[in-house]
Amino acid sequence: MTSLIDVIFLLLLFFMLSSTFTRFGEIELTAPGGGAGRAATPVYLRLDAGRILLNGRETALDDVSAALAEQAEAGANTVLLKLDDSTDSQRFIDLYAVLRAVPDLSVAVLR
Repeated sequence: MTSLIDVIFLLLLFFMLSSTFTRFGEIELTAPGGGAGRAATPVYLRLDAGRILLNGRETALDDVSAALAEQAEAGANTVLLKLDDSTDSQRFIDLYAVLRAVPDLSVAVLR
């Protein structure tokens, strides 16, 4: 007869191995390409580990949406996003969520 502790251990092991502890999501990235649409007016956005540069000017993450709205009124419709080698993926996802919230804006991630 199997002892109770062995059964509990097996149940614990089963639930630990069959559980998902992280939540994965996906983001939609589009490759830049030419088309018959309107002419692209790019905005250059650089994401470093400690700062965000929008057309060479340092901008806070909370202010990126408002700054891009001003650029969109001036005719900008494309963001060229350059990532630094030290940028972690969570910081990129946070910025990308802000960029996707701006209407009529396409985002191209540069290598």
